[in-house]
Amino acid sequence: MNLAEIIGAVAALLTTAAFVPQAFKVLRTRETAAISLTMYALFTAGVALWLAYGIITVQWSITIANAITLALAALILGVKLRSLKRGPQT
Repeated sequence: MNLAEIIGAVAALLTTAAFVPQAFKVLRTRETAAISLTMYALFTAGVALWLAYGIITVQWSITIANAITLALAALILGVKLRSLKRGPQT
């Protein structure tokens, strides 16, 4: 593994790990009021495109990290969408 691959793998690990606490918090509390729907929708689409890029270019650190991040971001987005569908909680 060369230096560029090591840097890419560490970057992928850190940026993916950054999503884990948010995903756990959303799953635990189901609270999404402070989360921007537009931001998460755009972010999730962007991550899906990074995943496609990683697959097409056969870059496994990009592919694996974005597959995990996509799952976490989609989960948060799904909870956000369900909370909007239910309407405000009283």
